[in-house]
Amino acid sequence: MHTLPSHAMRPLCLNPSLCSSRFPFFSFSIPIFHKFKNNPTIYKKSQKGHPFFGIRCCGSGSVTAKPSWELRRNRAAVQEPDEKVVALRQLFTKPGIGIDAYIIPSQDAHQSEFIAECYMRRAYISGFTGSAGTAIVTKDKAALWTDGRYFLQAEKQLNSSWKLMRAGNFGVPQASEWLNDVLAPGGRVGIDPFLFSYDAAEELKEVISKKNLELVYLYDLNLVDEIWKESRPKPPNKPIRVHDLKYAGIDVVSKLSSLRAELVAAGSSAIVISMLDEVAWLLNLRGSDVPHSPVMYAYLIVEVDAAKLFVDDSKVTSEVMYHLKKAGVELRPYDSILSEIRRLAAEGAHLWLDTSSVNVAIVETYKAACDKYLMNHGSRGKTKNKQYFESDSLPVGPSGVYMQSPVSLAKALKNPSELEGMQNSHLRDAAALAQFWCWLEEEIHKNVKLTEVDLADKLLEFRSKQDGFLDTSFDTISGSGANGAIIHYTPEAESCSVMDPNKLFLLDSGAQYVDGTTDITRTVHFGEPTAREKECFTRVLKGHIALDEAVFPENTPGFVLDAFARSALWKIGLDYRHGTGHGVGAALNVHEGPQSISFRYGNVTPLQKGMIVSNEPGYYEDHAFGIRIENLLCVQEINTPNRYGGIEYLGFEKLTFFPIQVYYLSFFVNLPLYVKIRFSTHFSVH
Repeated sequence: MHTLPSHAMRPLCLNPSLCSSRFPFFSFSIPIFHKFKNNPTIYKKSQKGHPFFGIRCCGSGSVTAKPSWELRRNRAAVQEPDEKVVALRQLFTKPGIGIDAYIIPSQDAHQSEFIAECYMRRAYISGFTGSAGTAIVTKDKAALWTDGRYFLQAEKQLNSSWKLMRAGNFGVPQASEWLNDVLAPGGRVGIDPFLFSYDAAEELKEVISKKNLELVYLYDLNLVDEIWKESRPKPPNKPIRVHDLKYAGIDVVSKLSSLRAELVAAGSSAIVISMLDEVAWLLNLRGSDVPHSPVMYAYLIVEVDAAKLFVDDSKVTSEVMYHLKKAGVELRPYDSILSEIRRLAAEGAHLWLDTSSVNVAIVETYKAACDKYLMNHGSRGKTKNKQYFESDSLPVGPSGVYMQSPVSLAKALKNPSELEGMQNSHLRDAAALAQFWCWLEEEIHKNVKLTEVDLADKLLEFRSKQDGFLDTSFDTISGSGANGAIIHYTPEAESCSVMDPNKLFLLDSGAQYVDGTTDITRTVHFGEPTAREKECFTRVLKGHIALDEAVFPENTPGFVLDAFARSALWKIGLDYRHGTGHGVGAALNVHEGPQSISFRYGNVTPLQKGMIVSNEPGYYEDHAFGIRIENLLCVQEINTPNRYGGIEYLGFEKLTFFPIQVYYLSFFVNLPLYVKIRFSTHFSVH
């Protein structure tokens, strides 16, 4: 499953017996945060802003994008009435609101990619169910921005009241630019401040201020929730579980100790952790609040001498309570996070905030509380809102330390136990895949008619029989023929296609196991593909192999490697509209950062030993076919005969164990052994 279009993906998968003979290139020691370097005196604006306020592919001046209903066939000229949009607009003029536009993002309060059903506000209001997108409703317009993975899906799902804005295409304005175009000067743009990171809100505010538009934070209510009412799903409340140390590799006390050392070094006295996978990883906990991701809704505040977990205590079992108590972690109600932020400011805390992920409600609450402290304490509390102290080295009041969360990188550098769990889970996953593909080939030989949903369900059946299986790691993408060209296609029982053995079939799937997370894509053909399909498949495979075999110097960011995967396609003028690789968590989110392999050069995070990334080039011919080939890779040190400059050279070790179909290559490719295994009923994993 390919990466998100922005570095907000974090938000785009364990046994101590793993020894040096299995992974001789890994050497880890406490403190686990020792590789995280940051200059606390310089704060760079994050690259992880809101996905559709930062994509710019248009020239200066006012631009107008064609709405989707102008581009679709068989669409009625008269717009369809949308009762939800009408009801939302009626709230604009209510007392205490008074806005001219309202923005509905995809995210929850933690900037999650996958979210609980009760927080799927953008999907509810627009009907578009893709995981990435931003909806804006004004008094007379409704528009939705999404990226190239979802263009075809959005065309199908949006009714004619909505304009589809193809983010990243030439001539398509950013959402903020569009607001400047359609609203009169002095207009008010409303947002729920819990759903936007501070950076995203500041970027939006800066752009719309050029047209004298005001950004309005509606703290007390979410307008979509107001019209959703009783039909809105209840918040999740399934129990939290302890992630066993044999899979986690490092205990909670050690992780917190290393984090506290980072706090002291940065001149901070506390940090707010709001990303759900960071909370889960740091505390060795797992949950099931979010589909496909083993996380729970919670905030974590770590101080130099305390730690508080903000969570619904009905989810906390006695085992989890004991686990937290041993680590010195106290429980607080989930909704009390803002009052705790005020308390920290009142006590003069220097609070570390990753403004690329912490929501604007928390940051603005802290800033307001800092201002109140300064008013109450006069000049004695005057600071620069940094972590600096006065000349006598004594803290003089609360101030923000604005840097990337150190947990993000620490989590990305997998320890030996996490790597062993990932390898073991991939072996079991390969066995399930072998059973599935053998079954499918036999069914096709019997001329059995199977739908795309049938195939996704059958794969789930095989996976669910494997030891340690918990869930899928995302909705299975099962696309036959033209549906394979919809990059994030999700088949629905009432509308999906029958799998046609005479067309390309793309299957992108993954699983969550107790010890690891998997993500794999294969594209196959059970008949005779066309010459065009053969050539495109061959070039995608050449790109996949080129990246798989890449060797590169340490400190190389992922975007440098992206061209390896695209070069064969570029030679005939082809490309694909998504990143080439995303990070993967260890028994955690299938998409994680900070690393990625993408043409988006804003992410300069270097690939490092222990990181896991996907390798998934593709090609998609709209309304015809789609091709993608994906494995997961682990970054490892390569023993090169030379060490120019005295530095290390890195490469990849495959975690995925399942072969690639290569019946119909259009020209000679020097294939590695793992690709050469014939895809047939004779393949099995023992």
